[in-house]
Amino acid sequence: MILIGCDHGGYELGREVAKHLEEKGLEYKVYGSEKGESVDYPDVAKEVCTRLLAGEGEKAILICGTGIGISIAANKIKGMRAALCGDCYSAKYTRLHNDANALCMGGRVTGAGLALEIVDTFLSTGFEGGRHQRRIDKIAELEA
Repeated sequence: MILIGCDHGGYELGREVAKHLEEKGLEYKVYGSEKGESVDYPDVAKEVCTRLLAGEGEKAILICGTGIGISIAANKIKGMRAALCGDCYSAKYTRLHNDANALCMGGRVTGAGLALEIVDTFLSTGFEGGRHQRRIDKIAELEA
């Protein structure tokens, strides 16, 4: 299950992502702006990340206008490693090295074609572990 959260700035891209996941046969749930109405990205981040950490999903995709606000909000939640990605290389390495559990994107700055490639890369890449786990553990210590 992929949890998608969008504010009004990410609404259109969020719909494209949901359609893409559906076409790939992946389960998803969408939270936040339902018809493009204004909602606050911290509220969306809180709901999606809380649900993710409770085990209701495997990964989260969070989208606001630039991706910056929603990534900041998500990373305030203990246990979240939300990465703002605007390219496939970053999406790949945030999974390989950071074990990111949320992908953040900007609906007003990332086109749908590229965004869907970023989503595919993020969802299909695993965590390498090894020396990177030590670093993830240090991040967790910062939250304590």
